Amino acid sequence: MAERIAESELIINARGGAYHLDLRPDELALDVITVGDPDRVGEVSKHFDSIEVKRQHREFVTHTGYIGKKRFTVVSTGIGTDNIDIVFNELDALVNIHFESRTINPQLKQLNIVRVGTSGSLQREIPVNSFLVSSHGLGIDNLLNFYQYNPTDEEKDMLQAFIAQTGLSAKSAGPYVTPCSDSLAKHFQDGFHKGITVTCPGFYGPQGRVLRLPLSNPGFIDSLTHFNHNGHRISNFEMETAGIYGLGTLLGHNVLSLNAIMANRITGEFSKDGAKTMESLILKTLEILSLL
Repeated sequence: MAERIAESELIINARGGAYHLDLRPDELALDVITVGDPDRVGEVSKHFDSIEVKRQHREFVTHTGYIGKKRFTVVSTGIGTDNIDIVFNELDALVNIHFESRTINPQLKQLNIVRVGTSGSLQREIPVNSFLVSSHGLGIDNLLNFYQYNPTDEEKDMLQAFIAQTGLSAKSAGPYVTPCSDSLAKHFQDGFHKGITVTCPGFYGPQGRVLRLPLSNPGFIDSLTHFNHNGHRISNFEMETAGIYGLGTLLGHNVLSLNAIMANRITGEFSKDGAKTMESLILKTLEILSLL
């Protein structure tokens, strides 16, 4: 007999929804778009032909609807991999755990999850207002270290090179790295830069910004820019991708992170029309996904 998951471990609210997302299993599509900003959910769903579900709880806003005959869910995660931990575990629970019996389904479902977010470029040749697909998510946020995670030899080599080349201290993080899902990435080639995305546990110090507090590793950002391992370079950094790739892959889902480049940390530029750039990325993403 399948083991029952306790009420304290999977919290289901009064309407039969996962606690944080306030979403029931029947309200989730198998093709999911995640965005950080709750206001961006509507910027995606306004392109749907119809919307059947609208839910909101805290920073988690969800719209489910159709483009033609294809059903999509767009959900906001908020900022950071702590929120990714919540969203991805609950998305998986909605399709792979039977809420009434609180047991894992014998046949597991696979979601296609595509992040549409913003990021800062770490390479001069990746300009502001361009698009980027993350070949890998490299986390310095520690999330995946709380789960049983066995990196491949290739991933171990990349992590060893990363620690050696960046001088990352063991007191800062135990880094992890996970590749994107090729089944999704192969459709996002034209018009996209490509590279390793580093996921940071904060926006200021962890991304090398200095306001009033000095940094423990002032040369860290420069070392990210110059990192090279077997031709793999770090293209950008942000605050969610590694968690998405790590948890999504462990849970058996297809995952991809798409980035609108809002800043270039090498040239010091910041987008003057970020909303237009994001709208273009949303349209391009929906066009591609609608045909899959």
